[in-house]
Amino acid sequence: MSNETLAPAKLVIPWRTRLVLSVLSVVTDMSRRSDGTINRRLLNFLDFKSSPSPNKPVRSVFSSDITVDPTRNLWFRLYTPENSGVDGGDAASLPVLIFFHGGGFSFLSAATSTYDAVCRRFARRFPAIVLSVDYRRTPEHRFPCQYDDGFDVLRFLDNNRANGSLPPNADLSKCFLAGDSAGANLAHHVAVRVCRAGFQNVKVIGLVSIQPYFGGQERTRSELQLVGYPFVSVERTDWCWKVFLPDGSDRDHPAVNVSGPNAEDISGLDFPDTIVFVCGLDPLQDWQRRYYEWLKRSGKEATLIEYPNMFHAFYIFPELPESRKLFSEVKEFVDRRLSRL
Repeated sequence: MSNETLAPAKLVIPWRTRLVLSVLSVVTDMSRRSDGTINRRLLNFLDFKSSPSPNKPVRSVFSSDITVDPTRNLWFRLYTPENSGVDGGDAASLPVLIFFHGGGFSFLSAATSTYDAVCRRFARRFPAIVLSVDYRRTPEHRFPCQYDDGFDVLRFLDNNRANGSLPPNADLSKCFLAGDSAGANLAHHVAVRVCRAGFQNVKVIGLVSIQPYFGGQERTRSELQLVGYPFVSVERTDWCWKVFLPDGSDRDHPAVNVSGPNAEDISGLDFPDTIVFVCGLDPLQDWQRRYYEWLKRSGKEATLIEYPNMFHAFYIFPELPESRKLFSEVKEFVDRRLSRL
């Protein structure tokens, strides 16, 4: 670990955003118990959710919930831009973006209002067909349940276009995986599995990794020095890893430390082009940079985008200009990748 001292910028955000951040942090802390259990009733009560809108578009996007496996309550919310063939009319083919929400593998869902709004923005801005996966959460369901759920959604898509649930202009040969925080961790591991699966219809051509949640046994400089910033702390991340990993595992498990001593060799895989977003006020930034550097060393195409003055999960706050910039940069990445086909 470097002895250099970080000199982070002061966090300058609207007071309403600061208030929301404070409330969310208090709620998640109150719901976590020291014995490794979680107050799911409290979380569900305070997790404001949005209903699907299959018949009337919300902000120019239709949405509907599609069940993949009722035995484990695995489903995704499907977002289709208005005037894109949802009514059966002719429309140009659209890429498919499969999104995995964040929340330390323990919190939030595909129906959480914040993520509902995020996915509508993705669908409208690109435009694209967006699928937001509701995977099982810890501590009730530990590793590898989340990765199994993510992969099985893609297998469901590969099987006859999800049994006809996708709009006819959804182009499965132009799929992107995307996620933030724990969702970006999940997207990475799903991408590795997909590379080995040999799907017939689904082709993943890009990975959008927004402040991925990685870690390790080592305490990095940013983890130790960036104290008191929104959402992420060593104590919170340690708790989330503990209730996620199999008993007896440490944080150098390959699910956590993807570029560490137990890293999986992806050099021989057709791994998708990746864009990684990192923020200067995020304690996880050192692990995220290591991920980017590991992708490059593995011979993969990767781009690093930095926001020096932003914090973990900043992009879910549309009032921040940096949030709008991130959506524009993701669109540029998608457009650039599609232009090379």
